[in-house]
Amino acid sequence: MSRRGFLGAAAAGLAGIVLAPGVRLIELAQAAVPQAGVKPGARWGMLVDTTKCAPGCDDCVQACRSENGLPQDPKPTDAQWVRKIEIREVRSGRTASVPVMCQHCAEPPCVDVCPTGASFKRADGIVLVDRHACIGCRYCVMACPYKARSFVHEPVAGQQPDVPRGKGCVEGCTLCVHRLDRGNQVTACAEACRKAGHDAIVFGDLNDPDSEIARRVREWTTTQLRPDLALDPAVRYRGI
Repeated sequence: MSRRGFLGAAAAGLAGIVLAPGVRLIELAQAAVPQAGVKPGARWGMLVDTTKCAPGCDDCVQACRSENGLPQDPKPTDAQWVRKIEIREVRSGRTASVPVMCQHCAEPPCVDVCPTGASFKRADGIVLVDRHACIGCRYCVMACPYKARSFVHEPVAGQQPDVPRGKGCVEGCTLCVHRLDRGNQVTACAEACRKAGHDAIVFGDLNDPDSEIARRVREWTTTQLRPDLALDPAVRYRGI
């Protein structure tokens, strides 16, 4: 049995657990998830040009924290939706500074293992967590190969109205879905990167051939993180 098949079988078994008389996890998982604001036929994603991403720059990280009400001076256990990592090519010694966040996979393992349906993928490809259905089991944290999910250990203060958060829940990058559903088709990280003059992050509809991101993906050589896993992430990288 494949790893994904094993995890799926384990989650299915747990889904039969009775939470209360007449209420089982499988029934919660089968509940319909609202899809308001979804653009038909779209697949939202990001393109990160690491040749323009400046080492030591964390404008995208800071913008994400401000936009989503995350701690500006996080402790090691605090949620982190975007993190900058430095990678090095062993043979050439070339280095690159790379922002890593939820990759919004077409085949998200976090959704596969979630026993309540709290982890779900919208019709436009955005992978989210419904904090009202999340029981904090953290199966999705373990299943994510990109380490893109965070668990909220402490009570949350200073929340943003459009980004509800809560202790005991798992969370991660939402591609600023609250902005998108209001018609603002740019993420906070991409906006901050462009304002800083780097223009290293492009957000858009990968399925729209006329969009900037689709045009650049056609013209440039890009890659996905861990393509061998066949998860088809919506975040593409140039220069790695």
